[in-house]
Amino acid sequence: MRKESSTSGELLLIFTRNPELGKVKKRLAAGIGDMAALKIYKHLLQHTVEITKNLQVEKWVYYSDEIPEKDIWEKKSFSKKLQQGKDLGERMENAFRSGFDAGFSSIIIIGSDLYDLSEEDLKKAFLALKDSEAVIGPATDGGYYLLGMKSLTSQVFKNKTWGGNLVLEATLKDLKGYKITQLEARNDIDRLEDMRPHRELMRIIEKTEEL
Repeated sequence: MRKESSTSGELLLIFTRNPELGKVKKRLAAGIGDMAALKIYKHLLQHTVEITKNLQVEKWVYYSDEIPEKDIWEKKSFSKKLQQGKDLGERMENAFRSGFDAGFSSIIIIGSDLYDLSEEDLKKAFLALKDSEAVIGPATDGGYYLLGMKSLTSQVFKNKTWGGNLVLEATLKDLKGYKITQLEARNDIDRLEDMRPHRELMRIIEKTEEL
């Protein structure tokens, strides 16, 4: 097991769901079926591994249900933890609190299903926190795909309809008065139409339909 340290002061939290049939990408599955949705999600997980494994910060992967002994998240690069809390807001708040309690000074959280996200985007986000108190990556559906802070601001995790189209607006209101950097807006992969610009993802569906 890797030793957790705060020598860099920077921590990336990666929230992920355990990849099980019928339990991931439910909105997407409504349009393409559970099996295709699972394959898409596994592809997105692998993309997230690729863009984060070489990032020179501490990385904690937070699983939704259980921590597997072996999977694509290698222990030499990622520390494995379990999400704790009744809803997404509480689980994110607890993860941030654990990071700040461990001595980290700049913490960013992402999910594991943003195909447009790159390693360079994450570097820019951490760089933004050197001059800003918070950084946020707006999602085109009204949420956000990235949130970073230099201290725990609990109100951003409370009184939200997670998955709704007002999460970003409400979060920005919570951060009023803070120096915030907003990143480029990006599109989550939640529905079939989100996938159409990505030929590689569409091919996964086509191959699944052929089986």
